[in-house]
Amino acid sequence: MKRAYALLLAALTTAACTAQPGEPGEPAAQVTAADLNLTPRAQVKTGGTLRWGLTEYPAQWNQNHIDGNMANVKTVMDALMPRPFRADEHGVLALDPDYVTSADVTRTAPKQVVTYTLNPKARWSNGEPVTWADYAAQWKALRGADPAYHVANVTGYQDIAAVTKGKDDFQVVVTFTRPFGDWRSLFAPLYPKGANSSPQAFNAGWVGRIPATAGPFRFGAFDTRAKTVTLARDAKWWNEPAKLDSIVFRGLESDARVAAFANGELDVFDIGPSAADLSRAKSAAGAVVRQAAGPDFRHFTFNGESPILSDVRVRQAVALGIDRAVIAKSDLKGLNWPVTLLDNHFLMNSQQGYRPNTGELAGPDAARAGALLDAAGWRKSGSVRAKGGKQLDLRFVIPSGLQLARSEGEITQAMLAKLGIKLTIETVPSNDFFTKYVIPGNYDIAPFSYVGTPFPVSASYGTYANGVRAQGDEIVWNANLGRSGNAEIDAKLKAAMAELDPAKALKLINEADRLVWREVNVLPLYQRPQTVAVNEGLANVGARGFRDLDYADIGFKS
Repeated sequence: MKRAYALLLAALTTAACTAQPGEPGEPAAQVTAADLNLTPRAQVKTGGTLRWGLTEYPAQWNQNHIDGNMANVKTVMDALMPRPFRADEHGVLALDPDYVTSADVTRTAPKQVVTYTLNPKARWSNGEPVTWADYAAQWKALRGADPAYHVANVTGYQDIAAVTKGKDDFQVVVTFTRPFGDWRSLFAPLYPKGANSSPQAFNAGWVGRIPATAGPFRFGAFDTRAKTVTLARDAKWWNEPAKLDSIVFRGLESDARVAAFANGELDVFDIGPSAADLSRAKSAAGAVVRQAAGPDFRHFTFNGESPILSDVRVRQAVALGIDRAVIAKSDLKGLNWPVTLLDNHFLMNSQQGYRPNTGELAGPDAARAGALLDAAGWRKSGSVRAKGGKQLDLRFVIPSGLQLARSEGEITQAMLAKLGIKLTIETVPSNDFFTKYVIPGNYDIAPFSYVGTPFPVSASYGTYANGVRAQGDEIVWNANLGRSGNAEIDAKLKAAMAELDPAKALKLINEADRLVWREVNVLPLYQRPQTVAVNEGLANVGARGFRDLDYADIGFKS
């Protein structure tokens, strides 16, 4: 049984490193699984401060909360919080002995049972040990039973029947109601039991606060004016101490990040898909750029609850009116990266089991798009279609300071105009983009990137899962920012998560993907390169691919 789980993980996560052809006139990218300047600890200096640029300054530091489910929050909290398993650059998982000394499926009948043995040395920064009670509290908060907890994702937790104490406080027994193949994805990150003790503690207890940690670093200070969060080496860490004295994370918009790096005010930042920023970062004194293939992908999310896009025919028409290849070529120009469309919502082009599942929505297809709009009642009326006296006008919401998103909007605007669709580009403050627009559904189309994990189904289930009806007529979508779905998609994804046979699991994943394509929740564009600018003297940090960074080993080479 253990071997079946291991094979399933390998089938879903092992990435090939073969480059696809680049654009004519551009060299083909040398695609690697990770580029971190991996260096033994003995060759890394002790001391120093690492200055790390973020794309924004988060407010919610509970990563399991819908508002905290962001890459910037993960980047910071990965230095602070426990997780049972760590992934290498290919997504292959291994126990993290700092927190868990063993974790196994100890029973499969009549129900699946997983038993964790915890490292008794592990302590929260408030002095309390990490115990089974922390695991039980997190399950109760994230299982979806109480909608007052604004959770990002209930996947896996909703399949657990009980989390109980084993032979002592450092043994956790997890009993599932149904098989869950991705059980290794759970409790990552793990928060202390107090964070999950009540909806108030869960929703508000980590806003502008990081009350407790259990990592090689501890929380130091916030500076809301400078938009920084400082971490300090935790002297109470029970393993080899962090090499760095401190890490200062700083939230900056795109132009400001590259300028700060070029001026020597930052040591590392994710360049993102900006050829101009890449060129400028490369030319900075003492800088290198590290690049790798990862689980990130660029996409457009369509709001299925917006007045116009609530009709799936309109969503399909818009998708068919967009030439994704043109956008991908524009976005990736100058990045030395393959221009290959992503035709799957769950698996990257380089992953085993990948299949293109676009079907009739491969596009572009102006004739079919026009027919769908006609059928939906949106008729040509001059240059813009109309229905019931209202123009077909969609809001394309983008964050400030990101030229790439504006270019995507302008290209899409020209394409959709040919169909009689007006696209209005609306720029909003970058710090508000998710919290005030994307998450509450205050948009029609929004461009951004999803960052995946070694668990393509369970990590993405919430993104495509159908909403649940709360009190009254309100539908709660949790992590489904596209706010559309159906029971058939849910059933396929649940079956894939429960399947232990690798071939069958991949088949179910691709069947689910075909259904997601027809729903037009997320329109994938391309697998995004991880392109990170780094001080050339830094070790063990950069473009990580699927790999979990070991923050204790990050530092400056001797």
